[in-house]
Amino acid sequence: MSGRILIAEDDAGIAAFLDKGLRANGFATKLVADGESAHAFARSGEFDLLVLDIGLPQRDGFTVLRQL
Repeated sequence: MSGRILIAEDDAGIAAFLDKGLRANGFATKLVADGESAHAFARSGEFDLLVLDIGLPQRDGFTVLRQL
């Protein structure tokens, strides 16, 4: 299995848990902790999947999703 996953999560513990599990299963991951970064990286086209927290600082997940 392989794929590139963007994880947008501001809780460090949850982000680390997701990152560890996905990497252990062969995925490449990128962690971001705010909505501005999530939007910018998601628009880059480098990722196959976005795991998006709805309660992000700067721009919430719903706003990021609408803008994508």
